[in-house]
Amino acid sequence: MTIHIVTKGETISSIAAMYGISPQDIIDTNFPPDPNALVPGQTLVILQPEIVHTVMQGDTVGSIARQYGISTASILRNNPSVMPNSLQIGQRIVIAYKDTAPTTEIAVNGYTYPNIDRQLLRRTLPYLSFLTIFTYGFTEEGQLITPDDEELIAIAYEYGVAPVMLISTLTAEGTFSNELAALLLSDTDIQNALTDNIINNMEEKGYKALDIDFEYIPAEYREAYIDFVSNITQRLNQRGYFSLVALAPKTSADQPGLLYESHDYFGLGRAADLALLMTYEWGYTYGPPMPVSPLPNVEQVISFGVTQIPSQKVLMGMPLYGYDWRLPYVRGKSKAVSLSPQQAIALASDTGSDIQYDTELSAPFFNYNEEGNEHIVWFEDANSVEAKLELINKYKLAGVSFWNITRDFPQNWLVLNSLFRIAVIS
Repeated sequence: MTIHIVTKGETISSIAAMYGISPQDIIDTNFPPDPNALVPGQTLVILQPEIVHTVMQGDTVGSIARQYGISTASILRNNPSVMPNSLQIGQRIVIAYKDTAPTTEIAVNGYTYPNIDRQLLRRTLPYLSFLTIFTYGFTEEGQLITPDDEELIAIAYEYGVAPVMLISTLTAEGTFSNELAALLLSDTDIQNALTDNIINNMEEKGYKALDIDFEYIPAEYREAYIDFVSNITQRLNQRGYFSLVALAPKTSADQPGLLYESHDYFGLGRAADLALLMTYEWGYTYGPPMPVSPLPNVEQVISFGVTQIPSQKVLMGMPLYGYDWRLPYVRGKSKAVSLSPQQAIALASDTGSDIQYDTELSAPFFNYNEEGNEHIVWFEDANSVEAKLELINKYKLAGVSFWNITRDFPQNWLVLNSLFRIAVIS
């Protein structure tokens, strides 16, 4: 894998010629928003085919995979423009790329909302170990509030991906309810009822794991939350399921603030089977302009996290989005607009902006002017993805979790596939 940074005047054709591949190879993997209008500073992941199969009459993705002794998921990861049931005679299928033979296997989680575009979902699933569907809620009596999840579960199984049920205190208004969390954590009868309903739902629908995401819990329920996670994990493990707990990005055990105080890394890391460190949202809708997940901040959380939680239980959180801020930023008034990396590149092209890269924060950005108003956009690209994924090997983590896959970001998956093998969760 080579990450090429576009310079002024370069085209897909000139870059392809530089690396001895076809322009279509670049287009079919990177999906540039406009192949005819590359942006200076834009990254392209260059993959050079080493073994290529030409589709013949009767070939299927499965039969080609068996012929070469690899998985169907590997075929789909190497050929992201290919849908399993749409092969054409004469089509080129890449079996292997040069200089991409990763040996480290990691678990990969992707969060999704039920309304995800189904074609995008199918293009993304080959890169996942499990798919977490956002979100189940619950009532004051411990009854479940259910999302529309059955079709997504079925599609996940088509691709050999384990579906994960997510339970949170998120309300219909889109905020986490600390009152609901307090009620649950102070009443064992409600906890038992909720646990029974969760397990019954998992058995009925075919879920393989439970993601517990309680945020903004009052600090006095810190120990009760550990007990709840520990008890439900024991019940899940008895039935062959596992648990995951989502944790705020802390850098010390006594970090102040409602988001952090109730998330005891040491206790919750031992209560659950896996721990997701939500290492994103430093740059956020109402905050000052900065990257969503600046590398130094991410590493600071990870380096603290592995002192509290066994590293082989830790998933690093990564974002698949960025933000566009209008300047000057005014606290309490400014509101950034969220956008995908693909949308960011298209915006840079439309506004004639060159993309720059902050080497200290390991993040791309650009400025533009709209109707006399200055804007700054921070987002993710292949280089920023690679920089963060390298932390997995450095700290020997279990894997990575992406928030969220409803945003299209093809380069993310190209880099991931070049660096790691994707674990299959049975």
